[in-house]
Amino acid sequence: KTFDRGHVWRLSEGQVVQGSSAPEFSGDPKKSNPEEALLVALASCHMLTFLTIAALKKLVVESYDDQPVAELGKNEKGKMMITRLTLRPKVVFSGEAIPTPDAVDEIHRKAKENCFIGNSLLSPVVLESRY
Repeated sequence: KTFDRGHVWRLSEGQVVQGSSAPEFSGDPKKSNPEEALLVALASCHMLTFLTIAALKKLVVESYDDQPVAELGKNEKGKMMITRLTLRPKVVFSGEAIPTPDAVDEIHRKAKENCFIGNSLLSPVVLESRY
């Protein structure tokens, strides 16, 4: 329990992220942890897919904000895992064509269906769209 959990993630084009385990597992709270990185990857993938669909529909997205949450728990074998990931995107549109809430939900549905990070996960991904 006394070893340093700090490490470095080297991403494309020389980006560097300081990593550690989560604070609950003796990690450094000032550094990113793998569970957080998985959640951010999912939220980013969903957002980029959503923005692509919106652009194809010629919709202008003024802002996109998400407050995603990952829940830890145990699977049926008693092993720790992320048991649920919740995305809470709030999207603001501008321009001449403002979609209805149902149309926004449909874009989110398509984004969820086509996000390859989400399609790679075993745990359920829940969308709580905010208007």
